[in-house]
Amino acid sequence: METRELTVVAGSFVGFQLLFSVASPRLSSAITPGYGRLPPNKLIEWNSRLVSTVHALIVGLFCLYILWFDDAVNANPVWGDPNLVKLNVAITCGYLLYDLVLLACNWSTMGDSFFVCHHLAALYAYGYVLTRGVLPYFANFRLISELSTPFVNQRWFFEALKYPRSHQMVVLNGVAMAVVFFVVRIAVMPSYWVSVFATFGTPEFERLGLGAQVAWITSCIALDILNTIWMYKIARGCYKVLTGRGGRKVEAEKPSCAEEKHANNHTD
Repeated sequence: METRELTVVAGSFVGFQLLFSVASPRLSSAITPGYGRLPPNKLIEWNSRLVSTVHALIVGLFCLYILWFDDAVNANPVWGDPNLVKLNVAITCGYLLYDLVLLACNWSTMGDSFFVCHHLAALYAYGYVLTRGVLPYFANFRLISELSTPFVNQRWFFEALKYPRSHQMVVLNGVAMAVVFFVVRIAVMPSYWVSVFATFGTPEFERLGLGAQVAWITSCIALDILNTIWMYKIARGCYKVLTGRGGRKVEAEKPSCAEEKHANNHTD
């Protein structure tokens, strides 16, 4: 890993920590009166989700820029020039490290062993990108899924502030969440896997080595299975809200808070 990527990882780690501990409380108190009335455990999660939203917007929009304008990566998805992708992945790695520290410090209220494994697996996979510069197109493509995260977090903010589920803003956000989640996590699957299969048997694919090949393919399969399950739950909850059939039962039909965090997917 080059000095530039290490600097970005460290800088994003510190930056996200400052956003959580300093900027989020001040900003949230200024624009949301209900923030100060939340219990301590919800204040921690509120700040955590605000950081998650900021990270998602930075990384997701950067992903779109690379996808549209980085010709080198698009021309050679396995070994194309990874400079911009490595920068984006380094930001995400800094975020994942920050989030792991946050989980460890607040394990009694936020601890989730599955989530820890999720982050560690992501750091392992992104390590290939940072150290070897491999699979830049596919790493970037997966990070586009972060664009659904702000809508998932916004739903939690509405619930924390006790907005009724029938409120127009809650309904609109729920529909937007379902649509964006589908677009960036489900609808892209065919094109993604067409690109994956196109590399099989090529010299570029063989050059990866068995370790990178297995880590790449198995993680993608697992993530797509999880995304499909989460999409089903989100769509079912959204349908019940729109038809007025769910009432308060919708809470049980939607993904839990832990599932929402996994659905943010920092490794997709």
